[in-house]
Amino acid sequence: MNESKISRREFSRALGLAGTSMLVTPAVVHAGVPYPEQTEGPFYPVAEQDDRDMDLTHIEGHEGRATGEVIQVRGRVLDTDGKELEGATVDVWQANHYGRYSHPDDPNPNPLDPDFQGWGIMQTSSTGEYGFRTIRPGHYKIGPNNTRCRHIHFKVSHRDRNALTTQMYFEGDPMMADDVVMNETPEELRHLLIAKTEAGSEGDVPVYTWDIVLG
Repeated sequence: MNESKISRREFSRALGLAGTSMLVTPAVVHAGVPYPEQTEGPFYPVAEQDDRDMDLTHIEGHEGRATGEVIQVRGRVLDTDGKELEGATVDVWQANHYGRYSHPDDPNPNPLDPDFQGWGIMQTSSTGEYGFRTIRPGHYKIGPNNTRCRHIHFKVSHRDRNALTTQMYFEGDPMMADDVVMNETPEELRHLLIAKTEAGSEGDVPVYTWDIVLG
């Protein structure tokens, strides 16, 4: 696993943003409020993979690109005083466009995507920034009566703070109100887990911003 620190320029280049600023729109930071934990779920990756970079839409050595709508996710990792945390590890994984995880225990009959990386690990820049390119994840059923809304799993850790395992949701997802995992979080904290749509985009790619507060 390569979790070495990278410079801001290298970080931007890896995201396809070289020559521009990150243009991160700061989220509202609630001083003293660490973000709520949510379940890791049963589908954290178990198979080793060589490519765990910040572009989940492409696997090194593959000619094809992942199926689905490409999006950009970016933000900052902060402490409860609003201080940006350099060198925090951000570990993300998610279902593909069809709502299926690349995991042997996922019972979803929908197809796997051989060109979707699905899992990435990075460290924040000197100003606490992280970012990655991915596919908007699909919904999927859990049992006969429940469907998970779109979400991305995060594990975030820093040497000076408490680690956080949680999930990020998408502003405007109509299925969020009935999501069984979101509804396990206290109602007054749920808004902290929702990524906002940023004004503008990177080319034709929608951008979501989500700052993460560690306790």
